[in-house]
Amino acid sequence: MKNLLFLGCLLLLISAFAISKSPSETSRQSQPTEELMAKSFYDFKMKDLNGQEVDFSRFKGKKIMIVNVASKCGYTPQYEALQKLYEANSDKLVILGFPANNFGGQEPGSNEEIQSFCSENYGVTFPMFEKISVKGFDKDPLYRWLSDASMNGWNNEEPSWNFCKYLLNEKGELINFFPSKVAPMDQQILDIINS
Repeated sequence: MKNLLFLGCLLLLISAFAISKSPSETSRQSQPTEELMAKSFYDFKMKDLNGQEVDFSRFKGKKIMIVNVASKCGYTPQYEALQKLYEANSDKLVILGFPANNFGGQEPGSNEEIQSFCSENYGVTFPMFEKISVKGFDKDPLYRWLSDASMNGWNNEEPSWNFCKYLLNEKGELINFFPSKVAPMDQQILDIINS
């Protein structure tokens, strides 16, 4: 008898708790966090090497190449080709460089050191951003978007090394991914830019 009474009380408590929970609390728990929700490329805002916030909506109407870069990598000479590509196509293409120290510790410098290196050695004038992480537990939200098909529409590939390239069309839609070994002036990239 005591057991039945105990079970009855327990059931009443459970139902009272379920009823007291407001619908807004329930829906809040089932909603994904804002960071995990798919958003447009143009919704991003990030700081450049000078600490100035850049609103990505300013790149609307141009093709965009996003590259994770490093100063002490075998692919570092690609900076020169990236700059040439940018200069030759600046009317229709913007290149965004994101220094990252995720591969072999090949980008150990501060934002100031990176800016000085790029400017003095390669004359880089395309937008360069503060150092971020492009993979792992601390992956920047931009690179989460670039490497998560539920956010960008089709691609799950994250950078495998420095100088991987993501290409977006004039609408901010991710259209292609190229690994490090594909040079910036590769014909397949040029064909996309000129299409």
